[in-house]
Amino acid sequence: MYKKLLIVFLLAFLVRLIAIDQSLWLDEAVTANVVESYSYSEIITKFSPTDFHPPLFYLVEKFWINIFGYSEIALRFPSVIFSLITGWMIYLIGKKMKDANVGLFAAALFLFNPLIIYYSQEARMYSLITLFVTMIIYYLLKIAGPGKSFPPVSARHGSHDLRAVRSPSTLATRNIVLINIFILLSFLTFYGSIFFIFAIYIWLLIKREFKLLFMLLPGFILAVLLVFPLFINQYLNSKIALNDVKNWSLVLGKANIKNLLLIPLKFSIGRISFEPKILYYSIAGLWSLFVFYFLAKGWKNTLFLITLLTVFLAFIASFFTPLLQYFRFIYLIPLISLLLAINTKNKLTKAVLLSGFIIFSLIYLLNSNYHREDWKSLVGDLKTKTIYMIPSSSDAVKYYNKNIEVRSLNQVSEMHLENEITVIPYTSEIHGVDYVKELSRKYYELSSEKSYRELKIETWKL
Repeated sequence: MYKKLLIVFLLAFLVRLIAIDQSLWLDEAVTANVVESYSYSEIITKFSPTDFHPPLFYLVEKFWINIFGYSEIALRFPSVIFSLITGWMIYLIGKKMKDANVGLFAAALFLFNPLIIYYSQEARMYSLITLFVTMIIYYLLKIAGPGKSFPPVSARHGSHDLRAVRSPSTLATRNIVLINIFILLSFLTFYGSIFFIFAIYIWLLIKREFKLLFMLLPGFILAVLLVFPLFINQYLNSKIALNDVKNWSLVLGKANIKNLLLIPLKFSIGRISFEPKILYYSIAGLWSLFVFYFLAKGWKNTLFLITLLTVFLAFIASFFTPLLQYFRFIYLIPLISLLLAINTKNKLTKAVLLSGFIIFSLIYLLNSNYHREDWKSLVGDLKTKTIYMIPSSSDAVKYYNKNIEVRSLNQVSEMHLENEITVIPYTSEIHGVDYVKELSRKYYELSSEKSYRELKIETWKL
């Protein structure tokens, strides 16, 4: 078994090195510039109030880059490590729930899941939150004792005897403390973890495990107390941003059927997309149905119910604040991997599931068309030291060349006439900036344009 584990984790590590030096995209460049420009205290006091996430990930990332530098690989490597540790924890969970073979298969499904591969190469908080959520699952299982279902349910419900929780031993107390710590760390890393945390609480309420619920509240309460002043500032700033940025809500994930269906689809096929769309949706849809058929076979399993409850809570919340984007829920993929491993008995089915994930992962990794926005090439090709774009979207430009002067695309109507200007229209549509109308009014004409994977440089001349 240990030889198989070694092979799986070695391959998972090597796969994560493929194209890990691709260009940073906007949000990763934000991470890079923040951890380079701000001190630890300034990340909390100066940057975080203008951001939409809690600060823990940035603090961890700053500690790392102070040792290993600011390159794309250095910035992304913590996510590689977090994802591999998560895979190991999934193996331990599967082994405890069933046996070592289930644990190994669950770990493999997670490690080669195409969406996990993508975000294990991203300098953002998603791999870290996935690790913390998995740790919560692991320690919940540990306090449940030696049984084979999850999470802890008292003996009157037929699966676990929680006498150890009702009369806590030193070991049970330690595990409860650790769960609280990881609940705390989860919320300090990613606000979206609240839906998973509440799903656990609601499940314990349904099962009338009131004492255990009470013992698992301190971590969340402490997390809320720690970030509440910051969260209020962020919330107020986000309301201002939603008003000022005309179409911002369109990219945040409104509560609709499309965004809901994208969750199982992207969980199964990752972030690849291709033309014609009818072929893409046919392949992606059929593969997702195949994957989630085996997932739904375990609909009575608590992991399945917690997964559904988490998404349901987020769906309801998105009617008030749009946040229903599939990548915000990748911390559920460990639960899904465990469910697939438990519910899949046939060797051929196992081979198809794992092979499918590997194939879609390699399609992403080996085809640069599916990689992130190519700011590295765009900035390298700039022939001018002055560009016009949305300043709040210029972090990637600053990362690759700090000498570039960024002028606001919002102010093209007020600029002095120049014979030629360079425009990067990135996010202009989201911000509702009709720069084409303004430039045409000043008698500018589009002279040339060049594309760089989801990006464009435009040259306008009088």
